[in-house]
Amino acid sequence: MLFERATERVREQMEGREPDTPKGGLGDIVMVPSVREARDRGVLHTVRPFARFMPDGVVWQDGTRVSVDAVIWCTGFRPDLSHLTSLGVLEGDGRIAVQNGRSVRQQRLWLLGYGDWTGAASATLAGITRSARNTSHDIQQFLATGKA
Repeated sequence: MLFERATERVREQMEGREPDTPKGGLGDIVMVPSVREARDRGVLHTVRPFARFMPDGVVWQDGTRVSVDAVIWCTGFRPDLSHLTSLGVLEGDGRIAVQNGRSVRQQRLWLLGYGDWTGAASATLAGITRSARNTSHDIQQFLATGKA
């Protein structure tokens, strides 16, 4: 959706037309059919960041503990990672050292779209797809073998 909107906007500008204001909001961009279907089934939920890792999961701000196998952190364009300080994953410059999107210090933490180069057009859903697939594969491999 984001790619389609951007393409249409460029086309309108090249044709000398004033670009239309897109209908809907930024949230509509990610409402691809599979996301909409998951939301409608009630299995897609937004949650606040957790407070810290524990050996077999995470602890939420209210103290609730939940077992998880892996965490994928979608950071956006200018991540403020200070809330991850207690996880022991931050370097001296406030960034997280990653190798193939995976934290060097915390092997159960992957950061999708984070790092120096994450792929062409990775700021779009179409562009991040390859990275997301690779990350999913790495997590599956890690869960199956303990190594990614």
